[in-house]
Amino acid sequence: MRRYWRKIRYQFEWLGLVVFTTVIPVLPRRAVVALSRVLGKVVFFFDRNGRAVALANIGAAFGDEYTPNDRIRIAQASYCNLSRTMCDLLWSPALTQQNFHRYLKVENVEVLQRLQARGEGAVAVCIHQGNFEWASLATGFHGIKVTIVTERFKNPRVGGFFRRCREVSGHSIIPQKSSMIRLLKHVRRGGVAGLLTDLNRHPTEAATVIDAFGMKMCVTLLQAVLVQRGGARLVPVEGRSEPDGTCRVVFHEPLSLSPDASLQQIAQACWNFFEPAIRAHPGDWMWVYQHWRYKPAVATCDYPFYSEPNSEFDRLIETHGLADLPAVPKQQAQVMASHSAN
Repeated sequence: MRRYWRKIRYQFEWLGLVVFTTVIPVLPRRAVVALSRVLGKVVFFFDRNGRAVALANIGAAFGDEYTPNDRIRIAQASYCNLSRTMCDLLWSPALTQQNFHRYLKVENVEVLQRLQARGEGAVAVCIHQGNFEWASLATGFHGIKVTIVTERFKNPRVGGFFRRCREVSGHSIIPQKSSMIRLLKHVRRGGVAGLLTDLNRHPTEAATVIDAFGMKMCVTLLQAVLVQRGGARLVPVEGRSEPDGTCRVVFHEPLSLSPDASLQQIAQACWNFFEPAIRAHPGDWMWVYQHWRYKPAVATCDYPFYSEPNSEFDRLIETHGLADLPAVPKQQAQVMASHSAN
């Protein structure tokens, strides 16, 4: 019976995407922006479980820094930002080599162009913050074709729609499974890989543990492997949706890493770049996701309600010697956020 209802749900998801991918690309930008805001607020209102996760994440990350009303405001803004990002992705077939400059305001793309000119491989790293989808597309429209790793959709028909949208600027999309060898070869030849680095990985997979908002998070170490074994440079990329329908995309200078940095230290350095940006603009991050799915058996702080102990997670923490990893002090975190905002 469960399989039967899953097939029906998959069919409705597919039909919904057929409608959205037909209608959204022909809408004016102003209408897309307004529609995304309405959809974000509607989903926030009806998605009781997701709303609870978002509010729990915000509370665990910021403590008493925000009032309950502030947390609701941040969570709703996060829903609206994600809705805008997805609507913009579905609108992306309307982008062309001739018109993308009107909508993508790109800064410092020369960073990647210089690396390519020298034959150096690079990893363009993003998190689920701001308009990460259009930040990716901007790279391709500037002549830099990227091999991008994405999570596999449970509904394969839905995955096809998103794949086509993500490839409009010339990128190649590959699934996360068995991607390491392919990407290693790619960056060693001077290619550019693209990764979102803030999704959970199971501790038994290619994962490491980082400190995020004072809590332990289990994430991919793929970008670290590409740096350590493939000689790639880590280039952080940020995209921010603007009210006028454009997207500001910023390519940052490659992260400065110690030659003997471990895989865990590389992954931590990547997160350390983005956390101040989240603190400066908390409504831009995807709080609805269960980022802290696992927690240490002996936790030194409060984790979100959905977090559960996991023996493999504890073993990974012990392996890296992270049991006593300190949280960023609140005053220091505020200084870092202020610096990021500037």
